[in-house]
Amino acid sequence: MAITSRDVARLAGVSQPTVSRALRGDPRVAEATKKRVAEAVAALGYVPSEAGRSLVTRTTRRIGIVVTDLTNPFYPQLIGPLHDELGALGYRVMAFTERSDSLSAVEHLVDGSVDGVVLLTTTIGSPLPAELARRGVPFVCLNRESGTGLGDAAVVDNAAGGRSAAEHLVTLGHRRIAGIFGPEDTSTGRDREQGFRLALADAGIGIPAGLSSHGPFDFDTGHREMLRLLSMESRPTAVFCGNDVVAIGALNAAIAAGVDVPGEISVIGFDDIPMASWEVFGLTTIGHDLAEMAASAARLLVDRLTADGQAGPPRRIVSVPSLVARRTTGPATQR
Repeated sequence: MAITSRDVARLAGVSQPTVSRALRGDPRVAEATKKRVAEAVAALGYVPSEAGRSLVTRTTRRIGIVVTDLTNPFYPQLIGPLHDELGALGYRVMAFTERSDSLSAVEHLVDGSVDGVVLLTTTIGSPLPAELARRGVPFVCLNRESGTGLGDAAVVDNAAGGRSAAEHLVTLGHRRIAGIFGPEDTSTGRDREQGFRLALADAGIGIPAGLSSHGPFDFDTGHREMLRLLSMESRPTAVFCGNDVVAIGALNAAIAAGVDVPGEISVIGFDDIPMASWEVFGLTTIGHDLAEMAASAARLLVDRLTADGQAGPPRRIVSVPSLVARRTTGPATQR
């Protein structure tokens, strides 16, 4: 039969309610009593019932993570540190792998199974932030922001990163520059493109319509668009990609086509995921501390779940990006 809190109480020589209070860390329970309860728990191998604890505390100690694309190698770089930080703060993680951030996901987030929510892949027009706010469910946006301005957020300065990418290519002498940008309905895609274009404009450079495209942050986008760019009579000498996964797709297409990188065309990405530093890629990119960004999101959300953190305007923690120069960018080739 399963070990119960009553078994622990008998072994520790206390009442069952005292066991419950001791396991919750209730300051009214003497330290000596807590020690006897802990020893009884260890001796019996007792595992407290989460369901019972939730009924008493009205909390689940669980956080829901909404992510729509687990196939993208970028997101595990956030989920791992997020899981670790939330664990250190006393929370467990539940992943909701919805195909989109539509209202269909809300019912799973407001049924009492989680205390708060982390939105990893929200889009600018997503209804989720407004609905979570309306229902009183604390949430934080990680990596991307919605267009509502609701909720706390932990993000990178995407516009500054886009600007750094452009300045790097201009410094190398590139003037015919292409952009394989991310989805226009994401804050990351929008802001990286905006920063990149503004920096080029400051240098007197524009991106012709044929050298600009948008697509999902995936390998296929980079591969397909790079092949299109290489088929042009007047190719670009450099390509900025909306993220590293897109850039790796673009690199693969160039190599398969027998095009030298960076001798004939330079490629730069964004995020500096671990794959970017692999010797097979050596990708020049815009880097930022993914682990710290994820940990910041965890701390923002847990603070909202405490009595002191419930009120107050949305808070925003912004990471500073920096250029990570590797071997996929070089001086412009004269044509």
